[in-house]
Amino acid sequence: MTAALQADGLNTFYGKSHILHDVGLTVADGQITTLLGRNGAGKTTTLRSLVGLTPPRTGTVKIFGRETTRIPPFRVAAMGVGYVPEGRKIFPNLTVDDNLRVPLERPGPWTIERVYGLFPRLAERKRNLGRQLSGGEQEMLSIARALLLNPKLLILDEPSQGLAPLIVREVFRIIAQMRAEGISVLLVEQNVRASLDVADHAYVLDHGIMVWSGTAAELSSDDERIQALAGASAEQWSFDEPEPALAD
Repeated sequence: MTAALQADGLNTFYGKSHILHDVGLTVADGQITTLLGRNGAGKTTTLRSLVGLTPPRTGTVKIFGRETTRIPPFRVAAMGVGYVPEGRKIFPNLTVDDNLRVPLERPGPWTIERVYGLFPRLAERKRNLGRQLSGGEQEMLSIARALLLNPKLLILDEPSQGLAPLIVREVFRIIAQMRAEGISVLLVEQNVRASLDVADHAYVLDHGIMVWSGTAAELSSDDERIQALAGASAEQWSFDEPEPALAD
C-alpha cells in the first residue's frame, strides 16, 4: 500500500532536551492513522516535526513520496497537507466567514459553500466573531479552514480536547468522512476509544519512543494495553513484551 506520509528515525530536540528518539511512522494513502500516548509523550512534537514547524535534527520525512524534512511549513502546506493544531488557532477578531477566507485557495472539491454544508453550525454563525463561538464550533472552524486547502493529507492534533461528548461524536463523524472523501488522516488524540473506532492503524508513543504499532482493531480489543495508556512506561509497551502489566 502506498504511503501519504513516511517518517523514519526522527530525533527532535528543544534546545538540549532530546524529545523524539528515532521515531518512525507511516500514514497509508486513504486511511486514518492515530498516534496515541499520555500527556507529554511527544505527540505534538512529532506532528510539528512532520510539517516542518520543529524540524528534526536527524531522520527523514517523505510526503507523497517526496522528501520534505528540511522544507518550510508553507511549502509542506502547498503540497496538499492540512494541519489543525492543538488549541484551534482561529482568528478571534474575524468572523467565521472571514476566517474561512484566510487560507490560500487550492483547486479541488472543497469550497466555502461545501464546508458550510458539512458544518451547518458554522453556516448559522457565519457573521459571528471567532471568539463568540463555542469550543466545538471553534474546532469545526479550524477543521473547515484546513479543508479549504483541499488537502490530500489532514493532520489533526487533539481535535476533541475540551469538547462535550455530543460534539466529540460530531467531530469524529467528520473525521471518518474525510477517509470516505479519499483524504489520508493522521490523528493525535487523548480519546483513545473514539480514535480507535475510526482509525485503520494505531501507534503508541511514550517518552518520545514509538513503543507500539498495529491495527486499530488489534489495539481496541486489548483492554490491558488501553488501560496501560494511562500510566505505562516505555518498557511495558515494548514489542518484546506483548503482555504489559497494568500501571499501579
